[in-house]
Amino acid sequence: MPDLDIKWVRYSKGEVMAKLIAEKDNPQADVIYGTAVTELARYKDLFIPYKPKDFDKIGAEFKDPDGYWTAIDMYVAAFCINKERLAQKELPMHLSWADLTKPIYQGEIIMPNPGSSGTGYLQITSLLLDMGIKEGKEDCWEFLKKLDSNIVEYTNSGSAPAKLASTGEVAIGVSFGYRVAKQMADGFPVEMAFPAEGSGYELEANALVKGANHPESAKRFLDWAISENAMKAYSKYKIMVTREGIASEASIPLPPAEEVKLAKMDFEWSAKNKTAIVEKWTSLFQDKTVPE
Repeated sequence: MPDLDIKWVRYSKGEVMAKLIAEKDNPQADVIYGTAVTELARYKDLFIPYKPKDFDKIGAEFKDPDGYWTAIDMYVAAFCINKERLAQKELPMHLSWADLTKPIYQGEIIMPNPGSSGTGYLQITSLLLDMGIKEGKEDCWEFLKKLDSNIVEYTNSGSAPAKLASTGEVAIGVSFGYRVAKQMADGFPVEMAFPAEGSGYELEANALVKGANHPESAKRFLDWAISENAMKAYSKYKIMVTREGIASEASIPLPPAEEVKLAKMDFEWSAKNKTAIVEKWTSLFQDKTVPE
């Protein structure tokens, strides 16, 4: 890492963008580090373009061509399954999204709120896209209503469902791969499963904040953030990194991306339609959402 005095502040992906918007006339942050591409694309006017050193080592699909954002890694939707509770309830282990709507799972599922959680939003958009929302089909909303009948609550972060499943609050936490793998590595009685229909995924990316108080230091940090050393560090914890020639070497039980069936995502569409999607979702499912 460059010789910089850095103040780190961590928020969920929904929270970090809300804070950035609130502070846009007097930015307190210089850099956004590792947030959802969908959010960065949606609020492009909050950033200024910068192409970090080694920008050419990042594949075209993992960066904004003008340098408004540069992705560093991918995270993937996954189910965190508590083996002990599943056995106690005599529920089957191998799951699909369709399985989760079955009455046998009533009261056994926790999922993130797509309004506050990037993980929650990628899960919802992967289902909407898979069920034909771009072609005008509304089937997914009916599917989500069926799923809701089995949901205990919608949490404000993508990590919380995995943590709650790990402690036996429910049998299934709808979360993301890294968090499930971390719970497994920490010794909780859980297993990871990916939805048979395909796992939604998101890219985590960096951006230079418009009006940054320390722009030159911010650029040095962004240079480091896609360096070979940084990418090798990410690869120990991520399912995939974006720099060419560096494979995942996860030290936790996380499979490489090529072993996971991925859903077909459309980040531009997801960014453009987020407000409408979240508003509709909230109108239908607000009652089970955990207060912020």
